[in-house]
Amino acid sequence: MNPAELHSFLEEKVDLYNHPNFIETDPIQIPHLFTSKEDIEIAGFLTATIAWGNRKMIIQNAKKMMALMGNAPHDFVMSHSPSDLEKPSGFVHRTFNSDDFSTFIRALQHIYKNHHGLENVFAQHQDEHYLQTSIHKFKKVFFEISHQPRTQKHLSDPMNQSAAKRINMFLRWMVRHDNKGVDLGIWKNINPSKLSCPLDVHSGNVARKLGLLTRKQNDAKALAELDSQLRLLDKKDPVKYDFALFGLGAFEGF
Repeated sequence: MNPAELHSFLEEKVDLYNHPNFIETDPIQIPHLFTSKEDIEIAGFLTATIAWGNRKMIIQNAKKMMALMGNAPHDFVMSHSPSDLEKPSGFVHRTFNSDDFSTFIRALQHIYKNHHGLENVFAQHQDEHYLQTSIHKFKKVFFEISHQPRTQKHLSDPMNQSAAKRINMFLRWMVRHDNKGVDLGIWKNINPSKLSCPLDVHSGNVARKLGLLTRKQNDAKALAELDSQLRLLDKKDPVKYDFALFGLGAFEGF
């Protein structure tokens, strides 16, 4: 495909998959269960944190996390007692266990009490064109509380050459808004033009087949390469093509 044909093809796939029907099989359905800003962003953050592996299992375990917080995530984060943190005992999603869950709850409380919430931390450290520094700084702030070193692996850091797929997915959910009903778009202090594609096996493989990506590893360098190509297609809303790349790989076996 020439550049014009590629652009038209991807736009068509964005229209196909950026649709409310997409929510039914995607972890984004979890933050869609809530209406208040804080509930949405906490539900989205925790869901994105465990978003690897089987999608049905991700959704099932994310719902379990919400239930353990009384389906009131912000209230639980802000007003939990030490004994409340024993409730997640036995929770596990792959390598994310109940100790990690309890640490994340305490870290989120720290963010809301001392740093004016999740949006503020990310918005405060954004660069002119990207959010990789924001993600790096966020991780530092998040783990200012006491924690086990092992828990740090559940937040990726682009400065450690990670593509940070899950946190970029969370940022897409929170920042991007186009009236299609999928992304929530509740954060107004970050421009969607700065978002990066949540690079995973599906989107990476499809991007390579389409000539948008040459690097073989799905790492920070690959993400930078893909980002530059997607910005040529739409500089204002480059991450919308995540719907096309993921959809082609996950649903069409492209």
